Amino acid sequence: MKHKTISKTKIIATVGPASNNYNTLEKLFLAGVNTFRLNFSHGSHEDHLKVIQTITKINTTHNAHIAILADLQGPKLRIGDIENGSIELKTGATIKVTTKKVLGNKEKVSVIYKKLISDVGIDEEIIVDDGKIELVVIEKNDKDTITCKVRFGGTLSSNKGFNLPTTKVSVPSLTKKDKKDLAFILTQPIDWLALSFVRSAQDIIYLKQILKNKKSLIKVIAKIEKPEAIQNLEAIINATDAVMIARGDLAVEVPMEKLPIIQKEIVKNCITKGRPVIMATQVMESMMEMPRPTRAEITDVANGVFDGVDAIMLSGETAVGKNPINVIKIIKKIILQTEQQNEIYYKKLLPDQKSTTFLSDAICYNACNIAKEVEAKAINGMTYSGYTAFMLASYRPKSNIYIFTSNEILLKQLGMVWGVKAFFYDKFVTTDETISDVINILKQNKKIKQGDVIINTASMPIKGRGRTNMIKISVAK
Repeated sequence: MKHKTISKTKIIATVGPASNNYNTLEKLFLAGVNTFRLNFSHGSHEDHLKVIQTITKINTTHNAHIAILADLQGPKLRIGDIENGSIELKTGATIKVTTKKVLGNKEKVSVIYKKLISDVGIDEEIIVDDGKIELVVIEKNDKDTITCKVRFGGTLSSNKGFNLPTTKVSVPSLTKKDKKDLAFILTQPIDWLALSFVRSAQDIIYLKQILKNKKSLIKVIAKIEKPEAIQNLEAIINATDAVMIARGDLAVEVPMEKLPIIQKEIVKNCITKGRPVIMATQVMESMMEMPRPTRAEITDVANGVFDGVDAIMLSGETAVGKNPINVIKIIKKIILQTEQQNEIYYKKLLPDQKSTTFLSDAICYNACNIAKEVEAKAINGMTYSGYTAFMLASYRPKSNIYIFTSNEILLKQLGMVWGVKAFFYDKFVTTDETISDVINILKQNKKIKQGDVIINTASMPIKGRGRTNMIKISVAK
């Protein structure tokens, strides 16, 4: 396998027509991608199956652990079909919006959302195509049609998404389409499952119960893109396994000037709770067409790294962009350069004394603290659930984190977690023998060398696989 420079901040790439072949996916992996995202808003199950099989082949060829993230569409609201594909809406004009299936024109357009009339109120906004067009409701009937004034006009195309930022939407987070997609996903080697338009912890709990009933080990990502999610953020973070800051819809659902602060608050809360957090949407948008990013995009990526996000996700840039491989190479350069700055490490996080896992958390905290004091090259951990890996990563140590596990799906899931490199290990004999064994594995893989200081964490007795309760300092011989 070709060795690549490893960054602590991970990279997620969305697969699409520009990248859904073996040659491109392999090059994206070698350029720095840790996780591939399948967007179930597009493509058939057959299309996704081919990509899954290709990623599995790359994993086998390179003895790698690339994760696969399945992203459910959720209740994405869309405009229906429009005559000749698009129309021009002039600012100040009026237009009728109906839930009946009609071919759209300048007088009337349809929407694919049956409960629009009952949900929306007079003077409420409809934001179309990520804010390119703004409508405001001025009249409604009780059946199937509302009348809107065009507050900001533009070109309206078929099937564009729309948002209702001031409306309490009644549609469930898990739609009929999502349930069909989920049935397919559960037959495949999927590692992470993203739930769109989460509004409460109950949305996550409901999905997790379905996974539990199917005996699935897939971990759940809550996509934060609704105002209700911000209001219920703490409960959602507690319920989920990871969080995605889906800035596209979020930026039109909340006042846009609040987005940077919201992003920082979400990242901070996720790190505190030991939950991986992903920064997504329009990260390198200009590179869908251009060979280089804008200065603002470069700064955006660097700021995400400074904030401490676990992963940065590309969407259209790698799915339909002109040069997806170049996007990954450039974002990797920005990440690696930013990670040379001391400010990104040691987030001053303290273990919560009220937590049921306080003793284990304290071990992880002190392992990172000791690693800082003795300038350790590595911190080793052993886990089956992944909890130790999440906690060690949440302290953002400068030392590399190496996790050893017999849980094969966790090997790939940890590919999305900040600073973690995972190895398969299923011997677990005595504590001393196991520590000696994993140090030798790291030496063989050229992760450490003679004289390097290593901080080892484990549970004693090691065969019991309990919570982490031990720290040992070693020097590689």
